[in-house]
Amino acid sequence: MQPQKRNRLIAGGAVLLILVIWLVTSYNGFVNREEAVKKQWSEVQNTYQRRLDLIPSLVNVVKGVSDFEQTTLQQVAEARSRALSGMSNDELSPENYEKQKALQDSLGASANRMIVLIEKYPTLKGTKSYSDLQLQLEKTEFRIRVARNDFNKAVYDYNRKVRSFPGNLVAGLFGFKKKTGFQADDGAENKPGVKFK
Repeated sequence: MQPQKRNRLIAGGAVLLILVIWLVTSYNGFVNREEAVKKQWSEVQNTYQRRLDLIPSLVNVVKGVSDFEQTTLQQVAEARSRALSGMSNDELSPENYEKQKALQDSLGASANRMIVLIEKYPTLKGTKSYSDLQLQLEKTEFRIRVARNDFNKAVYDYNRKVRSFPGNLVAGLFGFKKKTGFQADDGAENKPGVKFK
């Protein structure tokens, strides 16, 4: 074999090897970022579940006040039930995020109505049980905000890789599509989280 032909074969093989290494590395980078998005979605789910677990305790503490408005407690229980039924680990899709967000916002609004009514019951507000639950729910609301922000950051990192050149070539080749994170609704600054006065 002639030296020129052999050199071309070696150069072609080296270029092919570099291309294969780049494809494998890029593919694994997409997989890692996609798994980070899934992990952060699980964190959002965990914080939602924590809120769902704390609400019954709050309702039970409030039930101890005999003249407390039962319809409010029933509305909180129903909102919790709807939010619980909406929890899923289905496909990560904007529709799924929005569905869970709407159910969680409804639960937060119901809990807020109950908390506003609690303000009329100073003996209940002063109990240790209520104070402990209040603190736990406040921390949970903070965790929900942090989990949603972390999820959006993971989606941003993934999307940036999917859309930037030359990664977009690999993304298109292997079917990695842009993802959607949480979007702020109009008037989101006025939306309910569970709020204590």
